[in-house]
This record gives sequence, C-alpha cells and structure tokens, in this order.
Amino acid sequence: MTRGEVEAALTSASAAAPADFTKKRLSGLDLSGLDLSGAIFRAARLNKTRLASARLDGAVLDQAWLLEADLTGASLRGANLFATQMVRARLDGADLTGARVAADLTGASLVGATIADAHLGADMRNQSMGLMRAVLKSANLDRINARGADLSRVDFEFASLKGADLTGASLRNAQLGGADLTGVTVIDTDFDGADLVSAKLIAPVGLDQAKNFDKAKNRDRLIKQ
Repeated sequence: MTRGEVEAALTSASAAAPADFTKKRLSGLDLSGLDLSGAIFRAARLNKTRLASARLDGAVLDQAWLLEADLTGASLRGANLFATQMVRARLDGADLTGARVAADLTGASLVGATIADAHLGADMRNQSMGLMRAVLKSANLDRINARGADLSRVDFEFASLKGADLTGASLRNAQLGGADLTGVTVIDTDFDGADLVSAKLIAPVGLDQAKNFDKAKNRDRLIKQ
C-alpha cells in the first residue's frame, strides 16, 4: 500500500467500521502525523515504517510487525499490542497511557515516554500461548513515566531506567537483572518477587516508601554505588 491508499481508507472509515489494515504490507512507508485512531493493524507489516507523531489511540496492533519502526512522539493511548514484534523500535516521547502491551521491545527506545496505567504484565489467567508479557531487554527507558503501570513479570534485563517514575507501579516478579535504576522514583512501587540481581539502584527516590522491597530477590547483589 501507499500513503495515499492509507489516507483514502481512513477517509472512508467510521467509528462503526474503522480502517482495517489486517495483514497489509506497510513496511517502509512514511505515515507520520496521520490520525490512525481505532484502526486495525492485526498481523500487518510495518517494519521501519515512520509513524512519528501519528495518532494510534485505541488502535489494534496485535501480532503486527514493527521492527525498527519510528513512533517518536506518537499517541497510542489505550492501544492493544498483543504479541507485537517491536525490536529496536523508537518510541521516544510516545504516549501509551492505558495501553495493553505484550510486545517484544528488545533494544527499543522509550526515552521520556509515558506508560502510565498501562498493562505490560503477564495475565496469568490467559497464557495458552506461553508467558505473554512485555519484553524490554536492553531497552532505553530513561525518564519514562510508568506511574500506576502493571509491570509484573516484565523482562527488564539490562534495560536503562535512569530517572524513571515508577510511582505506584507493580514490579511483582519482574526481571531486573543488570538494569540501571539510577535515580528512579519508587514511591508505592511493589517489588514483591522482583529479581534485582546485579541491578544498579543508585540514589533512588522514595525507597523507604516502596512496597515489599524486603521480598525482592537478590537484594544482596544490588549495586548501590
């Protein structure tokens, strides 16, 4: 498809019949700035597609491929990203407030992004496909706003979360091995079962107000200076 064809599909779409790009090949297109709210991209190909400043609020991106896609400054409020492939995608400054994210974001960049009240954790009632949760290995999450987010069982191994705001977030059973948590805010953050082996926890804010920090794993192997 071309950008023109995408725009035509959006023009003819309605709330009752949203634009449907299921399994469409959109890789490499420049779709920056488009309003794609509510659009369906199930199993679509969007590898290296430019979606900077695009609106994808409430969009369905389940099983879509967005390898190295550019979503800088995009809005994905309430979007669904289940089994989505987003390795090395760029989401700096993106807004994923309230989104459902069970995506592979290995090596992705979410500097200054917002995932407040988003659900990135594993739903243990629905794991017929294996453990479906967000994977953020080696991702750059510096200064991310994760207030109130469900990050339970999320894989943050070797990720950078410097200056992140995790106020009220759940890190229950999350994997934080080797992660950089320098300057992170953890007021009311739940650490029950979180694995902190070799993680850097330098100058945290509100650690005395964190929940279940005494129940975190490998606290004795934290790097504190």
